[in-house]
Amino acid sequence: VLVRLGTWDEDKEYPLGTIEEVIGKAGVHETEMRALALGQGFSSDYPPGVNAEAEKLEKEGAKILAEEAKNPRRKDFRKVPTCTSDPFEAKDFDDALSVRKLPDGNIEVGVHIADVSFFVKPGTELDKEAIARATSVYLVDRTIPMLPEVLSNDLCSLKPDEERLAVSAVFTLDSDANIKDVWFGETVIHSDKRFTYENAQEVLDAGTGVMHEELSLLLELSKKIRSRRQAKGAIEFDTAEVKIELDAEGKPIAVHLKERKDTNLMIEDFMLLANEAVAKHLSELTNNGGAHFASLYRVHDEPDTDRIENLANLLRVMGYHLKTSGSGKVSGAELNKLLESVKGKPEEYLIKTATLRSMSKAIYTTKNIGHFGLAFDFYTHFTSPIRRYPDLVIHRLIKAHAGGTPITAEEMQAFDKLALHASEREVAASDAERDSVKMKQVEFLAGRVGEEFDAVISGVTDRGLYVEFAETHADGMINIRAVGDDFFEYEEKQYRLVGRRTHKVYRLGDPIRVKLLAARIPEKELDFVPV
Repeated sequence: VLVRLGTWDEDKEYPLGTIEEVIGKAGVHETEMRALALGQGFSSDYPPGVNAEAEKLEKEGAKILAEEAKNPRRKDFRKVPTCTSDPFEAKDFDDALSVRKLPDGNIEVGVHIADVSFFVKPGTELDKEAIARATSVYLVDRTIPMLPEVLSNDLCSLKPDEERLAVSAVFTLDSDANIKDVWFGETVIHSDKRFTYENAQEVLDAGTGVMHEELSLLLELSKKIRSRRQAKGAIEFDTAEVKIELDAEGKPIAVHLKERKDTNLMIEDFMLLANEAVAKHLSELTNNGGAHFASLYRVHDEPDTDRIENLANLLRVMGYHLKTSGSGKVSGAELNKLLESVKGKPEEYLIKTATLRSMSKAIYTTKNIGHFGLAFDFYTHFTSPIRRYPDLVIHRLIKAHAGGTPITAEEMQAFDKLALHASEREVAASDAERDSVKMKQVEFLAGRVGEEFDAVISGVTDRGLYVEFAETHADGMINIRAVGDDFFEYEEKQYRLVGRRTHKVYRLGDPIRVKLLAARIPEKELDFVPV
């Protein structure tokens, strides 16, 4: 059940709560998924006011869109070769790329982002709900969108062979992908092709096919953009994502690791390029002391020195050296060297995870301090307004600066509060997403109790060992009492357990063969014993 907590009077043993909703029977797939989302404050249902506005858009949206496409203020990109590239299961396409060679030998690349702010105006019920949600949530088996489907999957989605409204960053690049010029503003586009990452990769690998020339050109430019970013010290965390395949009943039938292809990286490179350019553009306008004096940034602080010291100690135990300055600071270049040195080794995933955990968290704020992980002085989120509210604000700012509807002083004063709220909801969404994957991993393994697996020791505590599977990244615990026929002592500084009598050592990063003892689905936990 979903319970809203009420009062807890001093003389009462228990608090009072009100049951808001009976979700369903525990253990049933639908109930568990909804409970996960509701537990983090996300619901698939919209308030009546939002539904009413969405219904109105269902009736009139196409007409409004067609009318706005004729607006002379919008730059027309309908004749320029344009495509989207997204995961196979995606329904909301919020970014498209256009590319063409210019007569002077330069190349024009348009990063076109769905113009959500045209449909979602401040003060509407749609806008209030989008602020409250702040983000879409992607669980194992469903998306809980920030905006109703009429917008997220239809009017705003950059579908192929349909006219769509966009807010664009249009770059003029030379053959080395240096920015010669950039323009920001409202556009109208027509996507020629909806690629999945795999389709686009096939075209590139085959050397022929739909839009082969355009894709090759984009890929070539993206590689140059990326190598420049790496040279500046952007950290390459290329950790594989877990993808769980479900049957019609929601039962997990397979666990895969998603492979990142060149086409994934290509899209990412142009999105980062656009996000950085937009942040710089808005920062310059903001500093000119104009009427619009605030902007939203996506910042990532330098890692905390204590955490870096801990990471360096952990790596030392595992036989790696991380070069830090005397004050416990580390450069992106040194972290990249480390990540490069563990590629293909059994401890690769473990070291990547430990390094990631030692980083600060990226947040939204109105005070720019740059982005450590990406090695950018300016960074914001501009490329996903269908699924993130801060991007929608950035679009409104771009339009306001280009002579559109001004943003009021009251709206700007709310930016700080909005940044904090969006950062909090982002954490809640990623917790719900992680929990849904974890639950399905445990459920997938519930039928394999008693089987043996190859794992790696991913954590050592005084309570026992944490282990993780190489191929599915499922993790669980070996209780210290089940470690072996001995009394094991925990040596914290060495990240290891040592048997008092046998001197047997279990060390962080060691490969280990384990047997699955129990899969506890409600707790999302797996118990193991060493073989």
